[in-house]
Amino acid sequence: MRSDEATYRNQGFGATMEPKPPYGLLIVDFVNGFADPAAFGGGNIGPAIECTRTLLAQARTRQWPIAHTRIVYQDDGADANVFTLKVPTLLALHEDSPGSQIVSQLQPVAGELVVRKTNPSGFFGTPLASWLANRGVQTLLIAGCTTSGCVRASVVDAMCHGFRPLVVTDCVGDRSLQAHEANLFDMDQKYATLMTRDAALEATAAGARAVGA
Repeated sequence: MRSDEATYRNQGFGATMEPKPPYGLLIVDFVNGFADPAAFGGGNIGPAIECTRTLLAQARTRQWPIAHTRIVYQDDGADANVFTLKVPTLLALHEDSPGSQIVSQLQPVAGELVVRKTNPSGFFGTPLASWLANRGVQTLLIAGCTTSGCVRASVVDAMCHGFRPLVVTDCVGDRSLQAHEANLFDMDQKYATLMTRDAALEATAAGARAVGA
C-alpha cells in the first residue's frame, strides 16, 4: 500500500460505498473542443471517449436517465465569469461553435438531457439535480472530461446533492495524466466509488437484478 493511501486509511477515508439502484449516467463535456489536442484536449481524453460509447449504449438499453453537459457562453461574452478569467479561451465555446458540440460518437438522442453550463460543475446553476431526482436516481455513473476539472467538480456536487457518484475510470480523461491519476485517487478516498466500465456495468446489472428491476 502506498504511504499516502495508508495515511488516508488510518484516518478513516476510503470507506466502501456500494452502487444502489436506480442508476443514471452523466457524460461531462465530451465535446469537440475537448477531443482536440490542439484546443482543450490531449492526454487520455480520446480513449475515454471511445470507451464511453459502450457505456452509453448500455445505459440506453437499460433505460437509465442520461444527461450530457456542454460549456456554452453567449456569443458576446456577457456571461463571462471567474472561470473565464483563469481560462479565457473557453469564451470561444458558443452555442453554435464547432468546439462546443458534443462529439459525434456520443450524440444525444430524444429524452436525454443536455445541460449548458458556464462553470465546471454540471450541477451549479443548472436543473440537473432536480432532473435526476425526479427520475429517482440513487447512483450516478459519471464519464467525461477533464478528470481534474469538470468531472471532479460534478462528482463533488453530485455527492452534495445526495447522489452516489460512481466514476467510470476508463471513461474519464484529462490532458494531464498526472492530474488524472491524482484526482481519481482523491475522489476514491472522499467522494465516489471508482470502477472500470466493465466492472461498473456488471455491478449495476447485479444491483438491478437484486431489486427485481
